[in-house]
Amino acid sequence: MRFSKTFIKTLRSAPKDETARGAQFLIRAGYAHKELAGVYDYLPLGLRVLERIKSIIREELNAIGCEEVLMSTLQNPDPWIKTDRWDIEKMDIWFRTQLAAGGELGLAPTHEEPITNLLKSYIKSYKDLPVYTYQFQTKFRNELRAKSGIMRTREFIMKDLYSFSASDEEHETFYHAVEQAYARIYTRLGIGEDTYQTFASGGVFSKYSHEFQTLTDVGEDTIYYNADRSVVLNEEVLNDEVLTELGVQRDELESAKAAEVGNIFTLKTKYSAPLDLSFTDHDGKRHPVLMGCYGIGVSRIMGVIAEKFADEKGLVWPESIAPFKVYLIGIGERGMQQAEAWYQGRADSIFFDDRDLRPGEKFADSELIGLPYRLVVSDKTLAADSCELTTRATGETKILPLAEGLHFLESMIDS
Repeated sequence: MRFSKTFIKTLRSAPKDETARGAQFLIRAGYAHKELAGVYDYLPLGLRVLERIKSIIREELNAIGCEEVLMSTLQNPDPWIKTDRWDIEKMDIWFRTQLAAGGELGLAPTHEEPITNLLKSYIKSYKDLPVYTYQFQTKFRNELRAKSGIMRTREFIMKDLYSFSASDEEHETFYHAVEQAYARIYTRLGIGEDTYQTFASGGVFSKYSHEFQTLTDVGEDTIYYNADRSVVLNEEVLNDEVLTELGVQRDELESAKAAEVGNIFTLKTKYSAPLDLSFTDHDGKRHPVLMGCYGIGVSRIMGVIAEKFADEKGLVWPESIAPFKVYLIGIGERGMQQAEAWYQGRADSIFFDDRDLRPGEKFADSELIGLPYRLVVSDKTLAADSCELTTRATGETKILPLAEGLHFLESMIDS
């Protein structure tokens, strides 16, 4: 990507009503555009980040036997009525729309009902189980107060996975496989060390669930944990009954702010029974299918990472999800020629700031945009047959021989 050829422009200030620092930087750096409260557009850089997050999730889910689908956002009320979740008094996050010919449709806040209804056409026997299917889908939730930038919005991108099993044992085996896959996902996203599986309320889905919470000062949740962090729970379930079940005392626990980056639920027959999703066992008897659901907010994770790693200068992306790994700058006539030569053939992997601006402006924008590395080649460095490499996360700068600079660029393309 050439900076001079993209419509993206860095901004000196974000919208006045945007209070979250990470969201301010995402807007100022040209990753996102705010349409209105809780609704954002993702620009070329932001879209690349989202796609990299999705790619990591996809690889880990495919590795444990999941299949990807894409379901409709518009929702038929009938399955939701059968599970008693169409009622706006019971499911107060609905967005709904009227059909011109009459009738009402919903905009999906989640997909338990439609995926269960869909699989009635494909699951008949124990031989058809298990089924593990997921999607990346835009969801709509009528949040009373959208806040924290893209961390809590009314329209967002979610990975929702659903499991369908014939027995508790089969379900539990997959449930634990997802726990492990999520741990790998968060490690690859760069937040593994600060993300914990947390005991939490099941909300509208089930009595209890597990959340995955990432420690961050801007988190909306408070979690409690023991000394070795083998027991972590959300504040909403901090009571004597749960503490006894987990075998810990209240005075053993410390607290911290955290942001939810995923959740997993055992649903049992909560949706399969009312929607009549059942299977025939070895003896010809009918049983409702056992279900689980497993969510990761893709756009929310992007917001959490932006908030967690940003500094006073701008964003700081982990290498695994950065839109580009290298921010290339040429300074002076010879420096620009050398940078241009390096950019040719590597355009998909390098963000090339080829604008006719002062070096200081380019440096400031490189810090705001937050790519992992900045590589500068100038008339001055070329006089010494060298270039300058700066690591965004640490601020460390190295002077490299020109050949090593080119080798570094090549290594970033292959990684």
